[in-house]
Amino acid sequence: MAGTKALLMLENFIDGKFLPCSSYIDSYDPSTGEVYCRVPNSGKDEIEAAVKAAREAFPGWSSRSPQERSRVLNQVADLLEQSLEEFAQAESKDQGKTLALARTMDIPRSVQNFRFFASSILHHTSECTQMDHLGCMHYTVRAPVGVAGLISPWNLPLYLLTWKIAPAIAAGNTVVAKPSELTSVTAWMLCTLLDKAGVPPGVVNIVFGTGPRVGEALVSHPEVPLISFTGSQPTAERITQLSAPHCKKLSLELGGKNPAIIFEDANLDECIPATVRSSFANQGEICLCTSRIFVQKSIYTEFLKRFVEATRKWKVGIPSDPLASMGALISKAHLEKVRSYVKRALAEGAQIWCGEGVDKLNLPARSQAGYFMLPTVITDIKDESCCMTEEIFGPVTCVVPFDSEEEVIERANNVKYGLAATVWSSNVGRVHRVAKKLQSGLVWTNCWLIRELNLPFGGMKSSGIGREGAKDSYDFFTEIKTITVKH
Repeated sequence: MAGTKALLMLENFIDGKFLPCSSYIDSYDPSTGEVYCRVPNSGKDEIEAAVKAAREAFPGWSSRSPQERSRVLNQVADLLEQSLEEFAQAESKDQGKTLALARTMDIPRSVQNFRFFASSILHHTSECTQMDHLGCMHYTVRAPVGVAGLISPWNLPLYLLTWKIAPAIAAGNTVVAKPSELTSVTAWMLCTLLDKAGVPPGVVNIVFGTGPRVGEALVSHPEVPLISFTGSQPTAERITQLSAPHCKKLSLELGGKNPAIIFEDANLDECIPATVRSSFANQGEICLCTSRIFVQKSIYTEFLKRFVEATRKWKVGIPSDPLASMGALISKAHLEKVRSYVKRALAEGAQIWCGEGVDKLNLPARSQAGYFMLPTVITDIKDESCCMTEEIFGPVTCVVPFDSEEEVIERANNVKYGLAATVWSSNVGRVHRVAKKLQSGLVWTNCWLIRELNLPFGGMKSSGIGREGAKDSYDFFTEIKTITVKH
């Protein structure tokens, strides 16, 4: 335990009220390895109460006009923006990410999620067709579905929770949300703002706890007709099984094993810093991070030398250090899992150029037990290796050479995932050609992580089902009906 220091005690938020729980689980500060917070270990009873509150709030909330709901979402965004620093500090401490990243990415994007859907909900139109020869007119209407179950991960806690809450309530649904038990603090803080912004009781309910207890109770609840989940593939399989008897609508945003393809005509001055960032941002704990780097043979040696030099300049430090590029990983178990991939690569005869087991990690005394790891670059590894096929979700990337365009497309596509890819080339024709052939839901060329929220976000193959974005989220969080009128 963390000495005599009082622990932060979180409570569930159900029907507009904070409610204590009969049992709690410990939450750790990733930068020190100490318990600093206690999270409700909720179960079936709490989910039952939350679903009941959401069902009761649904008729009132769904009957409000889009303009009224939009005003409430904008009010949430304003209040969150006013508390940006407080939320950034909390997110950084809870997740282990650098304070700079929480300030510039996580919390601003959470604000933007509410603003974006507050605006987009006002601009949807429906279809209408005439059949004059039969004297009929057909048109479509969309209506909210009901209670939405939202399950969000620990890597971008508030960012991805609000990416689900905002479109769900903008469309007129009510929600029961389950954040990760590893990163629950900012979700708990958000509840106070929802009340102040005028979100009616029961419209947003947040229940804390583990997947097997809370997640399963939520997903298998017969009165929760749709589930939006971001997380791992094994959990998604379980969600699919539990949802099947109820024919629930599912949106599943899962992992990636994202390639970067660097052709010999790439601008390395831009490509190298961007690829270091795409490999190691947020400790490599982003589903969009690059973990396989394919470099054309003629520039492989130069790229590798410059990439390793640039990676070594990425400082790993305590999250509050303004000079740190990377903070701590989420948990001890996750750190051990990521390290195990490096050990397996070594056992297979790979070479580690920098990072884990090669360079020394310098940390202050208080953070010696924290979950830190240096950004690690691996070469001389086969495409079939677990490091080239499995999602590591940490600061580890593999660099391998390739000869031709056709060869690299085949190799890039030869994994079960298909979330994102990056292509680096100054040949416009090639950029379009390669992007088209890659089995990825998102392809960035000569850049990384530039997002347009209007357009679809999501992956192919084992990277998930469905898309998120202005139109896609609206379609998911509503049911469409065709009405025919004979006149």
